[in-house]
Amino acid sequence: MNRTIIRARLLSFLREPQTPDDHTSFHYLEDGGLLIEDGMIREMADFARLDATGAKVIDHRPHLVMPGFIDTHLHFPQTQVIASWAAELLDWLNDYTFPEETRYADPALCAGMATRFLDRLTDHGTTTAVAYASVHAASAEALFAEALKRNMRLITGKVMMDRNAPKGLLDTAQSGYDDSKALIARWHGKGRLGYAITPRFAITSTPAQMEAAQTLAREHPDCHIQTHLSENHAEIALSCELYPEAKDYTDIYARYGLLRENSLLGHAIHLSDREIGALAEAEAKPVFCPTSNLFLGSGLFDDSRLRAAGLTNAIATDIGGGTSYSMLQTLAEGYKVLQLQRQRLHPFRAFHWITRGNAVALGMADRIGTLEPGSEADLVVLDAQATPAMAQRMERTRGLVDELFTLQVMGDDRAVVETYVAGVPQKH
Repeated sequence: MNRTIIRARLLSFLREPQTPDDHTSFHYLEDGGLLIEDGMIREMADFARLDATGAKVIDHRPHLVMPGFIDTHLHFPQTQVIASWAAELLDWLNDYTFPEETRYADPALCAGMATRFLDRLTDHGTTTAVAYASVHAASAEALFAEALKRNMRLITGKVMMDRNAPKGLLDTAQSGYDDSKALIARWHGKGRLGYAITPRFAITSTPAQMEAAQTLAREHPDCHIQTHLSENHAEIALSCELYPEAKDYTDIYARYGLLRENSLLGHAIHLSDREIGALAEAEAKPVFCPTSNLFLGSGLFDDSRLRAAGLTNAIATDIGGGTSYSMLQTLAEGYKVLQLQRQRLHPFRAFHWITRGNAVALGMADRIGTLEPGSEADLVVLDAQATPAMAQRMERTRGLVDELFTLQVMGDDRAVVETYVAGVPQKH
C-alpha cells in the first residue's frame, strides 16, 4: 500500500463560518500531518501523533495546506478567448466565443487543449471542475479522457444548442440527445468523472431540444444539469421573447424539468422575488461568477438576498468570460462585488466557499472539499509570501485571518506551491 504523509500547517472547514471569529468552524493544525493511502486521506492529526512507519514524508512547512479548490462553472473551449474585448455578453458570444468553439470539431485540437486546460487548473490549485465542453461530442470525450488519465474529479458535458449560433456549432434536438446519452453511458461514474446535462441557455435551444434535455434529466437523475440564467438584460429579454408562454426566464427551465437540487445555474444576477422562490423550492444552485460579471458589465450578484431565501450559492471562474483561472483572484473580485452592495466576505467564509462550500453545492462534501479522513486527497499548498509584495504585507500579519486575506486579495498561481490530485503532485 502506498503511504504518504504530508507535513504542513493544515486548514480544513467543518461547516460554513458564521462570523470572522467563528474558529469552531474549522480545524487548524500548526504542525499537522495528513496520512494518504491510495489517493485517500486516512488520518489528519498533529504530525507528532502520526505513525510514519513505512511512509514517505513530504514536508511542506511553513506553507499552508488546504483542500484543493473547486471551480463550479467554466468553459473548456474558451481558454483562447480570455481577454477579448466586447461590448457585453451577446456581442462577446457572437464575435469571439462561437467562432472559437467551432474549432473544437477537431478531435486532435480537443486532445491537446484538454491537456493544457487541466494543467492551467492544477497550476492554480483547482482540483475539481465543472466545465462546459463545446457542442461537439469529441470535445467532451477529450476532456473526460484527460481527466481520467490524471484521476481528477471532473464534471462536464457537451453543450446542446440547435439555434441562434453558427452552423458549425449546431446540433439537433435528436443528435443532442443521442450524443449526450452516449457520453453518459461511456463516462458518467467512471473513475472520478460525472456528466452534466448541458443545454447552453434558452436562447440557443428550441423547445424540442429543451424537451430532449428534460428527457435526459428524467432518465439520469444523478447527472448534474448546468446552464446559464439571467446574466444580462438583453439575454433575459430575448429568452422571454423566444418562450412567451413562460412567466419569466427561470420559468423556462422549470417548465422543462431542469430545476432540481443538482442544477447549477451560472450567474443568476437579475432575478425577481418569484424566480428566487422557484429556485429555492427546487433547491437549485446559483453560481456566482464575479470576474466574468465585472468584465462583461453584466451586473452584481446579490449573495445575501439569495442566501436569505435559503439558497446555496456556488462560486466559479467562468473562464473565458471570466478573466482568471485562479479561485484566489475569483475571491478577490467577489469580495469587491459584495462590498459594493455592503455585503462582507470575510476570509474564513471565502476559503470555505471555494473548498467545502462548493463541495456542498455539488452534493459531494462527503468526498471532496475537506481534509477529513475519508476524503479524496485533493490538496493545495499555499505560500502567502510568494511575491515580494505579499512577503512585505505578511511582515505585519496578525495571524491566520490576515494570511488568508493576503492570499485572497494578492494571491494567484504564484502562491500555489503544489497541487495534489488524489495524492499525486501535479505541478511541473
